[in-house]
Amino acid sequence: MTEGLDAVAYRMCAGGKGLLAADESTSTIKKRFDAIGVESTFENRRDYREMLFRSDEAMKDYISGVILFDETIRQNAQDGTPLVKLIEAAGSIPGIKVDEGAKPQAGFPGETVTEGLDGLDGRLKDYYALGARFAKWRAVIDIGAGIPSYGSILANAQALARYAALCQANDIVPIVEPEVLMDGAHDIDTCYHVTEWVLKEVFQQLYYSRIRLEGMVLKPNMVVSGMTCPRQASVAEVAEKTVRLLKNCVPSAVPGIAFLSGGQSDEEATAHLDAMIRHGGLPWNLTFSYGRALQAAPQKAWSGKAENVAAGQAAFTHRARMNHLAALGQWSEAIEQKQAA
Repeated sequence: MTEGLDAVAYRMCAGGKGLLAADESTSTIKKRFDAIGVESTFENRRDYREMLFRSDEAMKDYISGVILFDETIRQNAQDGTPLVKLIEAAGSIPGIKVDEGAKPQAGFPGETVTEGLDGLDGRLKDYYALGARFAKWRAVIDIGAGIPSYGSILANAQALARYAALCQANDIVPIVEPEVLMDGAHDIDTCYHVTEWVLKEVFQQLYYSRIRLEGMVLKPNMVVSGMTCPRQASVAEVAEKTVRLLKNCVPSAVPGIAFLSGGQSDEEATAHLDAMIRHGGLPWNLTFSYGRALQAAPQKAWSGKAENVAAGQAAFTHRARMNHLAALGQWSEAIEQKQAA
């Protein structure tokens, strides 16, 4: 069992390939569709995701796995082919989001704890039968006046560990995602210290829950300035501090770290990843697990019109290739502009 987990976890993050986070809930994708003037119907959501999964170059060469939402893992393409089979046919691994969202944490004003542990064992068995070989659970940590608190960090770390244990018991690789949000006016050093606190606690709880580190993937935030901070850190500073933090917090047994973009622009997320890879001497594979940073451009190019499918696929392939190059330390602004032209 563990060898299978290890192999899947390694494949998710190796060779410059990364993960497509296509696990937006129905309410979240409605917001994305509203922004491009597309009605969020069952058919439109299917057609959009089918467009992505049929992007041959992107899926075969740059994407190692796809995180799906419950609706999507059960959906068929227009021709009746399960969407999971499209992902598998491209050599990519289907995955599934299993948490039920961050909810207000009782007794901790302004803080949340992610729910979804009830019944998770049974749901994981169902998802495995549907083709999922990895899962995702997102914990959300906000920085603000007097927060985060240790009580909130501990509750979220324990939930991540319990989720990870259930995943591994069901032959599913857990993506452990503790996200320290970019929202706020805090500086990059505050982000560093909070993220360090969070990661130290998460790995302590993973140890207590007897998680096999070789059979998991970490999905953390990068160390960045808050969105409204007057001084935005440079690409070089983000890369240096993120790599230093990870070396201090993440055991080398973890096969891969797949970053979330967390509200960064497309090119920012790509540039930061590339700069981190160029540090060299890293004990784990670093790659991407992006949602908006991979999808904003294809959503706009597609805009819900069948005649725009090729344009949407081209936009997706471009962004996927740029992040593939970044995960190999081979991206540059010149390549970005040339390929976009």
